[in-house]
Amino acid sequence: MATNWTINGVREALTAKKISARELTAEFYKRIEARNPELNAYLALSPERAQAQAERVDALVAAGKPLPPLAGVPVAVKDVISTRGTKTTCGSKILEPYVPAYDATAIERLEAAGAVILGKTNCDEFAMGSSNENSAYGPVKNPVALDRVPGGSSGGSAAVVAAGLAVASLGTDTGGSIRQPGAFCGIPAMMGSYGRVSRYGLIAFASSLDRIGPFATSVGDVARVLQAIAGRDPRDSTSTTDAVPDYLAEMDKPVKGLRLGIPKEYFAPGMDEGVRKKIEAGIEIYRKLGCELVELRMPHTDYAIATYYIIATAEASSNLARFDGVRYGLRVDGDSLVGMYRKTRGAGFGAEVKRRIVLGTYVLSAGYYDAYYLKGQKVRALIARDFREAFTKVDAILTPTSPVPPFKLGERTADPLQMYLADIYTVTGSLAGVPGISVPCGKIDGKLPVGLQLFGPAFGEARVLQLAQAFEQNGGATV
Repeated sequence: MATNWTINGVREALTAKKISARELTAEFYKRIEARNPELNAYLALSPERAQAQAERVDALVAAGKPLPPLAGVPVAVKDVISTRGTKTTCGSKILEPYVPAYDATAIERLEAAGAVILGKTNCDEFAMGSSNENSAYGPVKNPVALDRVPGGSSGGSAAVVAAGLAVASLGTDTGGSIRQPGAFCGIPAMMGSYGRVSRYGLIAFASSLDRIGPFATSVGDVARVLQAIAGRDPRDSTSTTDAVPDYLAEMDKPVKGLRLGIPKEYFAPGMDEGVRKKIEAGIEIYRKLGCELVELRMPHTDYAIATYYIIATAEASSNLARFDGVRYGLRVDGDSLVGMYRKTRGAGFGAEVKRRIVLGTYVLSAGYYDAYYLKGQKVRALIARDFREAFTKVDAILTPTSPVPPFKLGERTADPLQMYLADIYTVTGSLAGVPGISVPCGKIDGKLPVGLQLFGPAFGEARVLQLAQAFEQNGGATV
């Protein structure tokens, strides 16, 4: 029995009738039962739904019919993405009893492609965090190093794939929440362009930034999952009408002659030396593959963290106003309507969510809107312009994913600013709306994973995947 399943491996085993989808699903639930108490990566399981989907796949195999692209593949889903009939809490006490009556578009597309959804993964509350320590249900441990964080906010989705408790998973990325956990857990993880994947059914943190994307153990499997979930959705007016390319066909093209931008601002003092050495070794792989390396200047990079935490908190304060104890979720009665609001939100939200709501309310308030939120939007436009201008000179941009390796559990919880700075290399692409991927780039002292990040132009996922696969196939994970 395979231990490290891939999407192709599942397909081949099903087609050859070496295993049934039901048997494979049962195997993964056994793995979860054995390992999840230690990792705390799954918050809820959906065995009945998984079994029903596995039976549909087995029926196709028995009838000799063509199998859909993700047939029988065990997949996990971050707990901010709505799943009909399965509890969806956003890692928060305020939604502890909430069970959606509908599926997100990404879930519908996964199941249409034959995937078996095992359950929901732990995350920072409402996707607000860089370590998965803000979950109301306890932190996730990094399966690569149990004393370390798995990254956030999609730490559970990264951990289950890295630990072999799912073949692939979905996370969400607002300022780095897919790419940074991928880097910390040593697996590929991708954020498509804003609008490439429908946000319908995603419980919003910051609506102009939130994106759904995949984790897997290979770049090819990341591409297969993205292919399944991407595309226009009439229920999400921000989803693109651009056609979805055949990512797998595009990925096999040679990378020789492609121009890779190395932005000076992403290699400034403050980066961990171990990370720097691994990224420099990764750059050498591209040099040997015949890529042209171009030094870039992206002058507004230094303003990205401040800009992100103005815009994201402003949107969060607006989006989270709906959790008031009236419509759904937690309700704590008070002596008046305002008292009920205060008690419900006080008991339901954790410290980091409250901090961001207060910050966001402040920057949107009368007298401060122009000074903070409006100025933040103007700087966001300048950061996006930096990227557009860069892509007139290069085909992709190469950076570290994180300035530091996975840090210890509890190391940064007392210092929110230090936690925010962990996103310094990821928030820029989020603000610009461009696609980005993190791929494994060796381990410091053979233990702590490092991620190399690639950005492409808007809707240029194919180029990003092409370069990521070339890196993977030429020893990038072991530099």
